[in-house]
Amino acid sequence: MITEQEAIARAKKVVKEQGWAWVEPARTNFRRQWFGKGGKWEIYSHAYGLGAMARVVLDAETGEVLDKGYISR
Repeated sequence: MITEQEAIARAKKVVKEQGWAWVEPARTNFRRQWFGKGGKWEIYSHAYGLGAMARVVLDAETGEVLDKGYISR
């Protein structure tokens, strides 16, 4: 399972590859599976401000990108 810091680093990489802005600080949320092991990490950039924000969802076991989005404001 990937750690919170690994999830943030991976999310930053995904955001940079897309050409989106990454603004600190990041906010994370871990969601466990209903049954069994695993879950997913939701990572948001620019957690405390208004403006550009990226959201990346990663599989907690593999680090695979499940979803990504960007609000440019």
